[in-house]
Amino acid sequence: MARRYVLITPCRDEAAHLPVTIASVASQTVLPARWVIVNDGSTDGTAEILAEAEKRHGFIRVVHRNDRGERAVGPGVVNAFYAGLETVNLDEYDYVCKLDGDLDLPRDYFQRIMERFENDEYLGNCSGKSYVRQSGQLVSERLGDENAIGAAKFYRVQCFRDIGGFLRQVSWDGIDGHMCRLHGWIAQSDDDEALRFVHLRRMGSSQRSLWTGRLRWGRGKYFMGSALYYVAAVSLYRMFERPYIAGGMGILCGYLGAMLKREQRFEDRAYLRFLHRFERCALLMGKRRAIRKFNDELWTRFPPPSRRGGVGVLGRTQASRDAA
Repeated sequence: MARRYVLITPCRDEAAHLPVTIASVASQTVLPARWVIVNDGSTDGTAEILAEAEKRHGFIRVVHRNDRGERAVGPGVVNAFYAGLETVNLDEYDYVCKLDGDLDLPRDYFQRIMERFENDEYLGNCSGKSYVRQSGQLVSERLGDENAIGAAKFYRVQCFRDIGGFLRQVSWDGIDGHMCRLHGWIAQSDDDEALRFVHLRRMGSSQRSLWTGRLRWGRGKYFMGSALYYVAAVSLYRMFERPYIAGGMGILCGYLGAMLKREQRFEDRAYLRFLHRFERCALLMGKRRAIRKFNDELWTRFPPPSRRGGVGVLGRTQASRDAA
């Protein structure tokens, strides 16, 4: 099986975490064919760390972007990702992965991920689960199984092209999984112990505070088209993790704030019909049963990917998505 994969890592001010990520990638049992690390205007020691890494590892290439003044999550991360992607030819690779610069990966992580792709040709987007260290213990970030984790999105190139790539908006990392299923691909994350990785900085805490991150999460749910009743259920679920109560309330407040301001939403009717059907099934059946139901439907609705024609819609849809 071909196992040429390219990693794209947007990073800003990651001097405290990047050496661990570099060491964990450099020790992989199957190394990346190319790792493009985008220094997105860092003001700490990130540039020096990357310069040393580029000298030491022949598969690393560093792209530097100007400092825009502050960390910009959501669309800012995706813009940095594309700055790296523009330097490679995806035709030369089988897989593409958006990888954060604050992760500690198991030594055989990418080998095991690619084995999963080789065993299921419908699999388009996959990751393990992220954990954080709390009081000496590893604690799950409790992310759903219906998509790859945003910090480590590993894609089959054919699937990445079919869905039009990543939307340059908040909640890009939620929309893409539903777009996968809409276009005949499985998207998932798996809590297999061998695929668990450590998030060195808790999800949603990288901009100003965890509260800011939860407000952004809620705004993202509004943009991606989630129904209010579904977001209320998500918020309740998140109230039982740190920061207790406040974390879930932040999501709901962010959603309601965006709704009251009538902020822009992602207006793709086919996607919205699909999303709302999935959310209703998840509430009625439980999310895991809903995921199995939707994945099983792919076998009857779509031919195997090896028998599908076309070259994907990445070029056709990206301009309109940028405008959104």
